[in-house]
Amino acid sequence: MTYDEMEARIVRYGDLIPCKTAFIDAHTPGSNQKENFTIIGGGVSESADQHVHIKETPGFNIGAAGQPPNCKNSLHSHTTAEVFFVLKGRWRFFWGRHGDAGEVILEEGDIINIPTGIFRGFENVGIDYGMIIAILGGDDAGGGVLWAPEVIKEASKHGLVLASNGKLYDTKKGEKIPANMELMPPLSETELILFPELSALDVVPNHVARYWDLMSLANGQPAKVIGKDSILIDRPGFEVELLNKNSVTADFIVSNRHQVLLVHRGHWLLEWEKGQITLASGDTCALPPNLSYNLRPAMGGEASLYRVTNTDDSAGATWKNNK
Repeated sequence: MTYDEMEARIVRYGDLIPCKTAFIDAHTPGSNQKENFTIIGGGVSESADQHVHIKETPGFNIGAAGQPPNCKNSLHSHTTAEVFFVLKGRWRFFWGRHGDAGEVILEEGDIINIPTGIFRGFENVGIDYGMIIAILGGDDAGGGVLWAPEVIKEASKHGLVLASNGKLYDTKKGEKIPANMELMPPLSETELILFPELSALDVVPNHVARYWDLMSLANGQPAKVIGKDSILIDRPGFEVELLNKNSVTADFIVSNRHQVLLVHRGHWLLEWEKGQITLASGDTCALPPNLSYNLRPAMGGEASLYRVTNTDDSAGATWKNNK
């Protein structure tokens, strides 16, 4: 692989292209300042305006959400995995039918694997613009999003409606749903009662890992965060590890799996047979299978990254199997 070929597999933080109309609540006050980023794969965006940086999916999708303080992402549910780590800022994650069953505050570097099949939302509770990086299960992450009925109702007041094909139409811009298509029906009360109400005690111990705990564990080898024999219990179709300067060696490594590097802190030197390149905080790098490579911090100070590897595990619901 040449230098240019590797550079094409890297999405730099400074090159990220946002979409401000990605979801049905894009015009709803309190949620209308969100920016959505689709880094690898099609993601879950409902808007044709969404820019996709790398279309090839490695068995999962990588996206991001950027929000100013007090901006909220409305209640929705996923049928596949939705894992977040905090790149910048301080975030509150909440869940339940009305968003009040439980909540947790995450700081920079913390990671959460939100249980599938529950309503969830999140908001920036810091004092500056914040960003969270998302890992979404499966190659096609766009078909598993369900919005709480009140979100759909409120959005329609501000001109956005969701069609049965999962695409958004902005009536304030004169857009109309095709004649052969209907509105996406809101979930009925019979359907809603099937969504579990999990407390913080149900979620936090088995679905949240703290950054500084992981940094301590990544001593001599990467800290296993998600996957087989890992800290968090689910196996959602990918594994996640945290690497720091104490968990890497001079040895070159080869995986027969797709891997994605998500840099959290510092600068990292990625070296392979035909070259080397530097990765910085917020950069995303998609490594192909069977590439022999080496990773090491490029300078002193704090350095950490999350490495995601695809597996043969199902991308569907898993938390019930762990009860």
